[in-house]
Amino acid sequence: MKKWLETYFGFSRREYNGLLVLMTFVLLLSIAPYFYERLLDRSAPVTVAESDAIHQLQLVDQKVPGGFHSAGKKGSTTEAHSTRLFPFDPNEINLEQWQELGLSPKQAQSIVNYRNKGGKFYQPSDLQKMYTITPQKYDQLLPFIRVKAGTGSTHRKFAKQPIAKPRSIIELNGADTTKLDEIKGVGAAFARRIVKYRDRLGGFYSIDQLQEVFGIDSAKFEEIKDQVSLDVSLIQKIDLNTATFETLKNHPYLNYKQINALLQYRKQHGAFLAIDDLRKVLILTPQNIQKLSPYLVFR
Repeated sequence: MKKWLETYFGFSRREYNGLLVLMTFVLLLSIAPYFYERLLDRSAPVTVAESDAIHQLQLVDQKVPGGFHSAGKKGSTTEAHSTRLFPFDPNEINLEQWQELGLSPKQAQSIVNYRNKGGKFYQPSDLQKMYTITPQKYDQLLPFIRVKAGTGSTHRKFAKQPIAKPRSIIELNGADTTKLDEIKGVGAAFARRIVKYRDRLGGFYSIDQLQEVFGIDSAKFEEIKDQVSLDVSLIQKIDLNTATFETLKNHPYLNYKQINALLQYRKQHGAFLAIDDLRKVLILTPQNIQKLSPYLVFR
C-alpha cells in the first residue's frame, strides 16, 4: 500500500506515516463510546433502593399464581376453586356459607340483611328476585336450592286479607282535598292539583276536564273517572259585562290578548247580550267560545 501511495499519489514516507496516524486516531474515536458504555455497565454499583425494588418485584412474582401476567386476569383459578356448591335452604344458611356458594361478601351480606328485615324465600324462584343474584348465578344454584315445605305458606295462604271498602262516588265541585284523597288513584298530590285547577275554572262542567289537570294522563283518568260525579250548579259563573281584567286573568281558557280584546269590545260596543256576541270578537275561536260558555252570564 505504501508503494502504491508513493507511485500514484506521490506520497513521501513522512506523509504516509502521518496518514496512518490519522486513520488510527479516527478508528479509535469511532469505537471509544462502545467501550465506554461497557465500562460503565460493569463498574456502576447497584444502589440500595434499586436492590430493594428488585427484591420486592421478585416477592410479588412469587406470590401471584402464574407470575405478573396472570395477576390482572379476571376469574382467576383461585376464585374458581373457592366456590363450593351444596344443597342449601336460602332461609337458613349464614354469611360464610353464601360466600362458599360463590357470592362476594357484599352480595352475601345483602341477602342476609334482607332476611334480617323479615324477608323470606317461599320458593326457589324467589332467589332470582334478589338484585345481587345474576341470571347465570341463579341457574348455577337452582339445582341445589332446598326451600323447606311450608316456609311462610300458612302466613301467605291464611293471612287476613284487607276488606275492600266499597268505593264511594265523590262529587268534584264540592269536595275538599281530604275528600278527593279518598278516590283510588288520586292521592294527596293529585287532590291538591284538582282543587287548584277547579278553582281557576270556577268548577268542572264535564268529568273529561280532569284530563286538563297536570299529571292526569289517559290511564289515570280511566282509573278515577267512575269514582266521581259533578254538581254543575256549584259552578261559579262570571258576568262578562262587569268582569275586570283581574277577574278574568286566572281563567285557564283565556289568555291576556283575548281578555284585552273582550274588554275593548265591551268598551266600544257596550254590553254583551248573549254568547253569540262573542263571535264578534275575532280573536276568539269557536272552540274558545264553546269552552267558555258554561262559565259566562250576561246581566
